[in-house]
Amino acid sequence: MKDKTQDKKIKSSRLYEELYEIKILLRSIPASVVTLFVVSVVCMNLLANKTLLQLDWIALDGGILISWLSFMCMDIITKHFGPKASNSITVLAVMINLLTCLIFFVASAIPSNAGDFSAFDSIFGGTWFILVGSTVAFLASGLINNSLNWMIGKSIRRKPDGKLAYALRTYISTFIGQFLDNFIFSIIVFVFFAPIFWDGFHWTILQCATCALTGAVAELLMEIAFSPFGYRITKRWQAEKVGEEYLEHIRRDK
Repeated sequence: MKDKTQDKKIKSSRLYEELYEIKILLRSIPASVVTLFVVSVVCMNLLANKTLLQLDWIALDGGILISWLSFMCMDIITKHFGPKASNSITVLAVMINLLTCLIFFVASAIPSNAGDFSAFDSIFGGTWFILVGSTVAFLASGLINNSLNWMIGKSIRRKPDGKLAYALRTYISTFIGQFLDNFIFSIIVFVFFAPIFWDGFHWTILQCATCALTGAVAELLMEIAFSPFGYRITKRWQAEKVGEEYLEHIRRDK
């Protein structure tokens, strides 16, 4: 009985520590970056409803216009605060996106006699398995991107805070993360659910992989174009000692 009580106390203490750490993190990361990250995740989900290009070997949706911002924000947070912090913000963004989608669905489901809102309802109502696919894909790719970014950064011995080091860790992790995001989403939606709910329409594994690869290349080019802004932000944070409360807390835990 004592062992069970002690285990509960330990679990409760660990949960309190985790929540306390997240609380410190949220007041340490500049609000502008967290806001841009969350908004980009929500917008990416909405923009994905429109296909911009569809060929046999590539398919791009509107999400490509802003997905680079999501990954850039993760890279910035990972570089300065570490992968655990970036993972926490990634999970927060996913939760807010799910809440937003729920509100959109409720709004689309409420009937209105003020006019024809079928277009509004079809866009904001969404498709449940597309939401499942996008959520699982983004969460998995985000966690992998953050961990890979950090490991690459740790492996660089010469000028780890320089431009080349930042480029290597962000470009490699972003490319792999974006590929996995596209591939996992394609597998879930077009291999598993589409044949059931879209009258047999489906993609092969090869089509999923090819579109994921070409999409990742296109998204990487967007990341390359905007990554200098991310590098300047990390240098400014470092110079201004942004988030020292959280960083000190992490150092004490080690």
